[in-house]
Order: sequence, then C-alpha cells, then structure tokens
Amino acid sequence: MPGSPITVLIVYQARPGKAEEGLDSLASLVATVVAEEPACLGITIHQDASDAARVLLLEEWVDKASYVGPHMLTPHIRAFIEKAPELFAGPPDISFWEARGGNRSA
Repeated sequence: MPGSPITVLIVYQARPGKAEEGLDSLASLVATVVAEEPACLGITIHQDASDAARVLLLEEWVDKASYVGPHMLTPHIRAFIEKAPELFAGPPDISFWEARGGNRSA
C-alpha cells in the first residue's frame, strides 16, 4: 500500500563561480525526472533572491518510499550525484514534509 504524498525540499549551495552551471545541470535533471518518473508529481527550481548560489528544489512525490527508493537508483540520479561535487559545496540539505491542511485561494 503506497504512503501519503510527500513534499521534498532540497537546498544546494553552488561552488563559487558555478551557480549558473549548477542551475543548468539541475534544470536538465528535473526535466528528465519529471518526464521519466511517474511517481514524481512535479518539481520547481527556486534561486535565493539574495544569494544566487543557493538553490531550492521543491518536489512533490506520490510517497516518500518512491523518492528514497526507486528514484535514487535511476541512472540519471546516479550520474548527477557523481558530478554534483564539481558544482555544489557539500551534499544538499534534504527534508521531507507532509501536508497538514490549510487554505488555498481560488
């Protein structure tokens, strides 16, 4: 039985002088993930308004198991993880969030 939908927040810090290359690499990865992984419900890329080297990915997945399991084993993720140290300072900060109600304006 699948779990509940999950929001994944991932924060990257680009190495000095690598912000644009890092964004390009993430944009390419996001396009592949969204096109090839049905458990991914969508991903948006955000750049910190006061620090262009900080990037946030806001990802929606059908459940946490899909993200931590099959997604992390895909060839495109494995290739990205291998190249990431060239572009980003350290591993990303990854957190998982569950919806708990709220309001959406129409």
